[in-house]
Amino acid sequence: MKKTNANILVIDDQEDILFAAKMLLKKHFENIFTINNPKNVIRLLSENDIDVVLLDMNYRIGFEDGREGMYFLREIKTLSPKTIVILMTAFGKVETAVEGLKNGAFDYVLKPWENEKLLETVKQAVEESRKLKKKTDKETVVDSFFIGSSQAIKKAYALGEKVGKTDANVLILGENGTGKYVMAQYIHQQSFRKNNAFVHVDLGSLNNNIFESELFGYAKGAFTDAKTDTAGRFENAQNGTIFLDEIGNVPLNLQSKLLQVLQTKTVTRLGESKPRPLNVRIITATNLNLKEEVEHKNFREDLYYRINTMEITLPSLRNRKEDKIPLALFLLEKMVAKYERNEIKFSEKALEQIEKHAWNGNIREMENRIERAVILCDDNIISAADLDLEIVTVYHDHEEAPLSDIEKNTIEKVLAKHHFNISKSAEELGLSRAALYRRMEKYNISNS
Repeated sequence: MKKTNANILVIDDQEDILFAAKMLLKKHFENIFTINNPKNVIRLLSENDIDVVLLDMNYRIGFEDGREGMYFLREIKTLSPKTIVILMTAFGKVETAVEGLKNGAFDYVLKPWENEKLLETVKQAVEESRKLKKKTDKETVVDSFFIGSSQAIKKAYALGEKVGKTDANVLILGENGTGKYVMAQYIHQQSFRKNNAFVHVDLGSLNNNIFESELFGYAKGAFTDAKTDTAGRFENAQNGTIFLDEIGNVPLNLQSKLLQVLQTKTVTRLGESKPRPLNVRIITATNLNLKEEVEHKNFREDLYYRINTMEITLPSLRNRKEDKIPLALFLLEKMVAKYERNEIKFSEKALEQIEKHAWNGNIREMENRIERAVILCDDNIISAADLDLEIVTVYHDHEEAPLSDIEKNTIEKVLAKHHFNISKSAEELGLSRAALYRRMEKYNISNS
């Protein structure tokens, strides 16, 4: 029997599961990779073109809520969008797997699995991966960076292109949803490191207790659940770029540890004493005014000057009026390709609303609204109602609204829309749950 030319990765903390899966799958597919720690998936994906990942949902003894599986599902889809993910879960935990399907998983299998069922699911996933890669190869405009014609954004991207050809540290500033992650990718693509790893770390979502182990890695036995030697995010980005998002939210006591890594260009895993050399390009981003944070003693001055050799500020969509319609058309084309819908257009009324709307959530808000509209629209015409823009306050040209008021107003509206469901609200706002809680505390927003 001829094997299918495909790379399959199985992730599970139980060695017997890995062995059984490998024995079954290697009869049908060319290359089978197995790892018992999902944190190693970043390096493996950067070094191999993986078609399908079989991902277990639980890795902590005594915990079966699937949180780790959901986290690494998002990581895989971010790092390698063309990789298809199949979730593995125990019988009785189907609800968690269904949630995973909503977050981008292709399918799920129950453990213990039926061999024929598992093989058929993996074969379908490989076919889906081939289709996705073929479609991506044909995409041109959809896969490119949208810059726009406003002077502010053209200036920002021109600076990004120039600094990208150097190895300087870059600090990207801007409101939530202005495209800081996209700018970081753009800078990476302009650099000599472009063929190596681009590792994104959302510092705002990292619990203080796991900050060091996630970023710096750990040795076997360093703490209770440290079963194997594990590289951190910095090591995973070796010879590439690490993007530290929401750096303004790092507590002071952890800023010194981060500064040491940047100054020495070495990293020491927890439980080890020998530093490991790093060759990594550093890009950071925040929506905070770091100069004010330094003045208020919330952010270390020496760290501030270490990360912003070059500073790039991204303008809000409110200040890019000429880009609203072109950006909406670009995002529409992207969503049409994603959902394989043809010939969808905006109605004239929808275009009018897009142009007049404040877009306080910036590009992220617009992308969210257009994706929703593509899913809901009938007759291939997106109406004003499909965009559902009425819940967000519009500030007119002659009105001056403080950015803090705009952010507070947007958060309150989205929370009200979702009846204070933190997970759904955070997803729409493009924030982590932890970041949303911090903003609710900052603006004294409560469900009382």
